[in-house]
Amino acid sequence: MRSTAAPVILTALLLATGCSHAPSPRKAASSVEAAAAARQRALEQAKAAAAERDAYREQLQSIPLPSKRVYESIHTRASWVNPFLIVSKSSVNLTILYPPMGPSGPSDTFLRPVGARRRELDLRIADLPEALSAVPPATWPYGRVIAVEEDPTAPREDSHAIRRNVEQTMQVLNDLGIVVYEWPASATR
Repeated sequence: MRSTAAPVILTALLLATGCSHAPSPRKAASSVEAAAAARQRALEQAKAAAAERDAYREQLQSIPLPSKRVYESIHTRASWVNPFLIVSKSSVNLTILYPPMGPSGPSDTFLRPVGARRRELDLRIADLPEALSAVPPATWPYGRVIAVEEDPTAPREDSHAIRRNVEQTMQVLNDLGIVVYEWPASATR
């Protein structure tokens, strides 16, 4: 009789002290509510990000679509005048070449060399849409196409991380309606 009473008493003590494995109904309801609230916040953030992306895409619509025949015939970095991206392990380098404006008036003989017209920005991939939508349309003479190159100076062990960033960059560019021209590996600077 003594051996059968011990398990019954132990079970009664465990239930009385709240050592059960089933969550209380109040805890279950609050976790369901928290999950629903987190889902709602995520949906709102996704909607805001989509609206922001659409606004950037709309700003870029003033730039005409490119002619593949024109931009694929360029094989040197010095000849490329559209925006150019070099993707590295931790950032994206955006190079913009402003067009030569020529003399403003009869007395203005100031030269505008390429080096003075070139701007380079190091950006996070997340900042790329905002930066590209701010680039003046005059800097896109080939149309809405951008050259993308993996960082040629990066160490070989970073190649996988760089490739992931290139793919992420291409996704951002595609979402913006920009044609991606993967810079030829055999191209010279």
